[in-house]
Amino acid sequence: MSDAQFLDAMVGITMTVDDGVAIIAYDQPMSPVNTLNTRVAPVLHQLLSHLEQDASVTSVVIVSGKVDSWIAGADIEELSSVTTAAHGAAMSRGGQQLLERVAALSKPVVAAIHGAALGGGLEIALACRHRIASDHPKTVLALPEVQLGLIPGAGGTQRLPRIVGLQAALDMILTGKNIRAKKAWQMGLVHELVHPSILRTLAVQRARELGRGEQPILRTRTQSATAVLLEGNALGRLLVFKQARETVMKKTKGLYPAPGAAIAAIQAGYRDGFVAGLAEEARQFGVLAVSPECRELVYLFFATTALKRDSGLPNGITATAHRVRKIGILGAGFMGAGIASVAVQAGSVVRLKDAPLERLAAGWRSIREVLRERLKRKQMTRLQFDDTLSLIGSTTTYSGFASAALVIEAVFEDLAVKHQVLREVEAAAPNAIFASNTSTIPIREIATASSHPERVVGMHFFSPVHKMPLLEVIVTPETSAETTATVVSYGRALGKTVIVVRDGPGFYVNRILAPYINEAGQLLDEGASTASIDDAMIAFGFPVGPLTLLDEVGLDIAGKSGPIMAAAFGARMQRSPALQRVIESGRLGRKSKRGFYRYDENGKRLGVDEAIYLLTALGMTRKPFDQLDIQRRCVLPMLNEAVRCLADGIIRSARDGDIGAVFGIGFPPFRGGPFRYLDALGASAVVAQLDALNAVHVGRFEPAPLLREMAAAGAHFHPTAASLAQLPSP
Repeated sequence: MSDAQFLDAMVGITMTVDDGVAIIAYDQPMSPVNTLNTRVAPVLHQLLSHLEQDASVTSVVIVSGKVDSWIAGADIEELSSVTTAAHGAAMSRGGQQLLERVAALSKPVVAAIHGAALGGGLEIALACRHRIASDHPKTVLALPEVQLGLIPGAGGTQRLPRIVGLQAALDMILTGKNIRAKKAWQMGLVHELVHPSILRTLAVQRARELGRGEQPILRTRTQSATAVLLEGNALGRLLVFKQARETVMKKTKGLYPAPGAAIAAIQAGYRDGFVAGLAEEARQFGVLAVSPECRELVYLFFATTALKRDSGLPNGITATAHRVRKIGILGAGFMGAGIASVAVQAGSVVRLKDAPLERLAAGWRSIREVLRERLKRKQMTRLQFDDTLSLIGSTTTYSGFASAALVIEAVFEDLAVKHQVLREVEAAAPNAIFASNTSTIPIREIATASSHPERVVGMHFFSPVHKMPLLEVIVTPETSAETTATVVSYGRALGKTVIVVRDGPGFYVNRILAPYINEAGQLLDEGASTASIDDAMIAFGFPVGPLTLLDEVGLDIAGKSGPIMAAAFGARMQRSPALQRVIESGRLGRKSKRGFYRYDENGKRLGVDEAIYLLTALGMTRKPFDQLDIQRRCVLPMLNEAVRCLADGIIRSARDGDIGAVFGIGFPPFRGGPFRYLDALGASAVVAQLDALNAVHVGRFEPAPLLREMAAAGAHFHPTAASLAQLPSP
């Protein structure tokens, strides 16, 4: 180490000195982003010791060597080595001690932030004397640990409230949401906002001024009178914490421990002081790090990360994914307009076709409303709003389709109609990939009308398209590798989590959903109330219950899929008499103001429509059901069907099955997905429960042959000893 330069090539940390200002740059080797790990900490400790002793250094600037990223948080893989709460707490204390040294350094430290400053990265910035951020779309700041079942563990629960205020800090920590640079400046999270081109220059200038004892004139963070009243005294803070706990309980139903732990750590700091708050933060971090909820959420993090690198092709098969700049969409209804809204936000030129001008106009208004919501939330500027809308072109003919690389049909669920539009598309856009958004009709049946079945594929979006993260890409034996790779790549460009599934009735997500929904109908016929069924499944962890889900999707849509599933899979997919009668009654759910629930003119739910009970076997007579029994009867057939899908080759791996269920139908993330949950329960225990249920309800609960094999062998669907970061590809 010399006074002029410090270098550790193994971790990617360099230091140069510019007229008394030490500039520390972090550029982690062989990684697109910088992360914090146990290899970095000793180097930083050594560097801080050097800086404290070096009289020629008056101040410090921390910058990133990456192009568009600052520090993206801790290395999550290291969590897999934590086996006890004490170990996790020690890891947290190590991070706290390092950042205490940064905060206590006698030379002022300036954070020059460009790109993502997340988790531990933001905690480093919080420990700095001065924070400057670039006014660039890629500059976002967040403490997202709660999304992994954790809390900030390097002092974030203590420093953030003292910088931005209690309520703003709670909002950030309990949601994990990204804060854009301008918002960060407005709330006082960063002191200054500058153009990226002058970020480093200004940071060095500010560091030099601070080193001379000069204080820059900065915008003072203003608080509302209500915030001052609530946060400025112990009684007001008690009310804030009480409201935070109530909000967390309402959202999580007590199923996710991390938000409550974060509140406890923050409150300890206010009540007992900064040091006590750090101790509580470390204790809570340790407990959470070994919790099953954290393990499953971390698993999903690595599973989705691995999926982003997956071409969607079988092992050993490669193909070039062609860039898609322009697409055609057939059908301007709810799904067609939804697909168009995400496509234009990804920068695609969209040609939207429908027959009646009224439907085109309605579709355009729907797209505009989605974009308007982003404008309202300041997620895009007015110029971006106008530019994005300009990417949409409407037509009642196929004009403009010839240059489309991809055409997505979202027309009426009728095979003859789909055959007709397929033939028309092949004539109008002879080189385009044809993708069907069908949720019920097998893709191979649609492809029978094609002259190029190798270019026919399924793209099953979920409703509402701009909110639901999953995309199922459905391939047939004739679908080419090039088509698959292109569609998978484009799906990711739309911001979707993409799984590739083999063609078959219901594909994957709807196939495992069918027995879950049908069993809810059976319970309704046996006398369970609508609310008891939905409440039981919400208590299990689903965002909504199965009967609410039917109302949201539309009973008419459910009516089309039921006969297809029953014809394909027999008794275990036979629709319950109650569901059949409700569908035949003409109720459509929320969109018709009547379904299992009643709705007002604005679509707000008013309550259970008890008239529905007259369509069930027992009429108005209802009887109590044990909540655990409801959960077992609805969830076990879903797990069983997921195993059948794996055995049938519908999904390529247990990983894809977990991701599809979590992101497609809201299977509880803290349970990891159907296959992780099966592993947690144990195959033999699940088989025993299925056999017991099947003895009473013959035909609906027969264990899948593969599940029996797994139970006999004591096997797991996931390798339990494998590193979470090294999930096997299918």
